[in-house]
Amino acid sequence: MNDNGKIVAALLAGLAAGAALGILFAPEKGSDTRDKLSDSLKDLGDAIKERTAEQVEQFNDLKERLVGTIKSKVNKGEAEIEEAIEEHA
Repeated sequence: MNDNGKIVAALLAGLAAGAALGILFAPEKGSDTRDKLSDSLKDLGDAIKERTAEQVEQFNDLKERLVGTIKSKVNKGEAEIEEAIEEHA
């Protein structure tokens, strides 16, 4: 995970912990507190899903670039081999 990913993960964890503590210590009915906590956790889950989707997309882009580069180099190597064979034939 890169530094930005670590920062976002730490930020999300801090926000979740802060929201949970704030809700737990708020002077409200238990059912209201549980509802707020549930909503906060759903929001956190959504944020994690979005971040994960972004990371997967970045990984797939990297993979495609890498595969393209490797194929290009293989094709270039094959062309050089064929050229060398033709020169020596």
